[in-house]
Amino acid sequence: MKFVITGALGHIGSRLVRELPLLLPDIDIVMIDDLSTQRYCSLFNLPTQTTYTFIQGDLLKLDLKSIFAETDVVIHLAAITNATKSFDNQEQVEYVNYTTSLRVAETCVATNTKMFLISSTSVYGTQKSQVDENCSSDELNPQSPYAATKLKEEVMVKQKCLKEGLQGIILRLGTIFGTSPGMRFHTAVNKFCWQAVMGTPLTVWETAYNQKRPYLDLVDTIRAIAFFVTSNQFNGKVYNVVTLNATVKEVVNSIQEFIPNLKIKFVTNKIMNQLSYEVLPAHLNEENFIFKGNLKQGLKDTISLLKQVSHESKILSF
Repeated sequence: MKFVITGALGHIGSRLVRELPLLLPDIDIVMIDDLSTQRYCSLFNLPTQTTYTFIQGDLLKLDLKSIFAETDVVIHLAAITNATKSFDNQEQVEYVNYTTSLRVAETCVATNTKMFLISSTSVYGTQKSQVDENCSSDELNPQSPYAATKLKEEVMVKQKCLKEGLQGIILRLGTIFGTSPGMRFHTAVNKFCWQAVMGTPLTVWETAYNQKRPYLDLVDTIRAIAFFVTSNQFNGKVYNVVTLNATVKEVVNSIQEFIPNLKIKFVTNKIMNQLSYEVLPAHLNEENFIFKGNLKQGLKDTISLLKQVSHESKILSF
């Protein structure tokens, strides 16, 4: 089988390209990335048992029909992903994220290629304590331009599945944790791990400390993608992919098990989403998919990597 993975050098993609072949042997992977985030190191030390092709380029300019020719599955990860910063560049996020997803979907229709649209649980903005894929439209109330664009992409893909024969599936991922060659540190779990290891106080929004949020282990991300490929369920449905729901306090307490002397600095900055709720993976539960990720193991792995840096180098924060 031939896979094309867009945004292949990012936090998810850089681990996906390495571990997906372990679950789906005998696949070839075409990696597309524009290198706008300079993650060249994600290309280092790729496994030798898989055939990789790397294409550097802009999805709005590349000849996608040629690239997707004889491709079985496209996993569309490429996006501007920083929800907080999306308030400062709303037009760019809207244009880049939606337009690239539209072009990928159109090309998948033209080439009869199956498509994963990678969305986010940030599309929810519910007042209920729990929410799943069967929620009402009122509970889809994105709290950032990034999330609003993701919801718009979902609507587009669903329409193409219904009216144009796209074989697509939409995965709403929780906030990612776990190590990878291209990991970033702007999301809560990774940022807290960085601050804790470097000896700086964890900056926690005071009003968010007891808020519950959905989190996803990279292990389960890859397993879920392999599950859908194996079961061939490109049916236009939405699936929440969530390992666990946890409060910020619970995450901080788990980090403290590895770094007992960590300090917390509560700040009063306005946060994007003042709501607290759990996101349930109802559809995957119906499929009897078992989540195997573990928050404490993910924290341990991340902290262990960072400790190597802090022990080998003197890092100063100004």
